[in-house]
Amino acid sequence: MTSPAIKQAPLSGTQPEGVRDEREAAARVRQMFTRITPRYDFLNHLLSFSLDRVWRRRTAQRFSHILRRPDARVLDLCCGTGDLALTLDRAREQALGGAAATRSAIMGADFVEPMLDHARRKAQQSERCVVFAAADALCLPYANGAFDLVTTAFGFRNLANYEQGLREMARVLRPGGEAGILEFSEPERGVMAGLFRFYFRRVLPRVGGAISGSSDAYAYLPSSVAGFPSPAALALLMTQCGFAGVNFIAWNFGSVVLHTGKRS
Repeated sequence: MTSPAIKQAPLSGTQPEGVRDEREAAARVRQMFTRITPRYDFLNHLLSFSLDRVWRRRTAQRFSHILRRPDARVLDLCCGTGDLALTLDRAREQALGGAAATRSAIMGADFVEPMLDHARRKAQQSERCVVFAAADALCLPYANGAFDLVTTAFGFRNLANYEQGLREMARVLRPGGEAGILEFSEPERGVMAGLFRFYFRRVLPRVGGAISGSSDAYAYLPSSVAGFPSPAALALLMTQCGFAGVNFIAWNFGSVVLHTGKRS
């Protein structure tokens, strides 16, 4: 099987090996994530030592000033099996207290139907106020200014065109609305940078491939992270795409970064 290495122009988007255009890149990503859906949640928690739960909670906390408004409209893009959307709603319920029953449903959107099906089951079982719908992050079916907050966790780097994804996020946000992009990043230097690269390139693909039964998907993961823009480069692109007050905070020795910005 051909290794799904990334061949990517700076800031353009993820392009698995062998694809000819953005449409093929998106189709390849959809196929990979469809195959790994059954073991996706288990592997996320296992391979991150359950720190992925912590990062999502921190992201929800960062936007608590929006979540505590019962009428705030929230969209979680590239939502996968719904973990961030569910975390946002859980934080929202706690922040609203007695007013939680009147809160608007959080929207979760993804273009991988099996993952959406899994997300819906999780929302139903946990009685979360979240609605999941199929949508392409590069061409969203939502009106201009429809949301107060747009988030995405560990899915943005899989877009075939980062600039278009950011412009769509900005388009569906109201002026002053906020965005949060939680993503992996390769530490640049130091002992932790070496350990991170060893784990991501040697350990994670083997463990993920063995458990999921899809070695190409977990070989793609470190390649997609290696090809992703640096935090500073993504911050600059966000500014160019209509966001103001762009900032980022790094966790886990720089391997996980939360980017934030307001729709100008």
